Amino acid sequence: MMSLESLLLSDAATIREAIAVIDAGERRTALIVDAHFKLIGIIRDADVRRGLLAGLGLETPAARVMNTEPVVGYPAMSRRNLVDYMRARRRDMLPIVDAAGRLVGVEFLVDTIQAEAQPNEVVVMAGGFGRRLGALTRDCPKPLLNVGSRPILETIIESFAEQGFRRFWIAVNYLAPRIEAHFGDGRHWGVEIEYLREEAPLGTAGALSLLPRPPTHPLIVMNGDILTKVRFDELIGFHREARARATMCIRRHEVTIPYGVVEAADGYLSGMVEKPRQSCFINAGIYVLEPELIAALAPGQPRDMPDIVEAAMVRERAVALFPIREYWMDIGQIEDFKKANQDIAELFPTPEAAAPPAPAPPWPRVGLAS
Repeated sequence: MMSLESLLLSDAATIREAIAVIDAGERRTALIVDAHFKLIGIIRDADVRRGLLAGLGLETPAARVMNTEPVVGYPAMSRRNLVDYMRARRRDMLPIVDAAGRLVGVEFLVDTIQAEAQPNEVVVMAGGFGRRLGALTRDCPKPLLNVGSRPILETIIESFAEQGFRRFWIAVNYLAPRIEAHFGDGRHWGVEIEYLREEAPLGTAGALSLLPRPPTHPLIVMNGDILTKVRFDELIGFHREARARATMCIRRHEVTIPYGVVEAADGYLSGMVEKPRQSCFINAGIYVLEPELIAALAPGQPRDMPDIVEAAMVRERAVALFPIREYWMDIGQIEDFKKANQDIAELFPTPEAAAPPAPAPPWPRVGLAS
């Protein structure tokens, strides 16, 4: 059982320390208290992602991203009142504070919304040729390449299933029978799988037009050559809170220029920077799309995902960005494939080869009064 202490951070903690608490706990939340245990804020996973998107560093004070007006409960509330209160506000955890605002406990909603089966359908794009992998994909579609002891696509499906997603569409084209024979109707994984069969390549998003009906909930779309530890249930929650027509997952990418960069002004040297590092956000190949965007697609017409994202931008703030801070690997090149095989055992252990649980990190009592 999770202890209250394991959720706590001091008001001097950093974003890095907040991430450690969030990632270590099932509730994906950190409670910020002062030296007298007065609750001064709450940090959820989404708060951290918004901070990173705004350019904040890991050593930035966690107070910069915390919610200073969190939903709280009080000792006088009955258990029934607390449960109704949490359900109405879609919370699975509620800090309990006294009249002075001091944290005196925390209540958990056992039958959490997040633990239920997710109603959202998932489309995995698995029809590409994988030409950049050369001979590896000559007779095998890239999503069926083994990374570790199982195919890439199998790891993707199992990651979704563990988070409550049950309804899948796999878009297929190149060597489609191989993929369909491996996954069938999905019952082996406890899910339902159907197929979107491209008679000819339809681009990176055209297969969505083959859905026999528009989805009734936001649709997750993901490339079939990505390994990631993203929490897809949190992605859906982030999209819902953003009230966006689409959400695009992004990843920070850093590049070191292997030369001294010369800065010039009016034909004269104004400065030099030796081997500078440049950073930018890149498209991570994972999206959440509102049903209306799918309904607007012309059946069987080639489309690329940037077309759909641009179509969603009919108003300001219509496309939200979800920065991925977890493990993410796009297996597009041979070197990516090799790296993924090195990472897989630790990050995605199979049940028979699962390592014993790692010891708890030395968080979170950062400067707390004893």
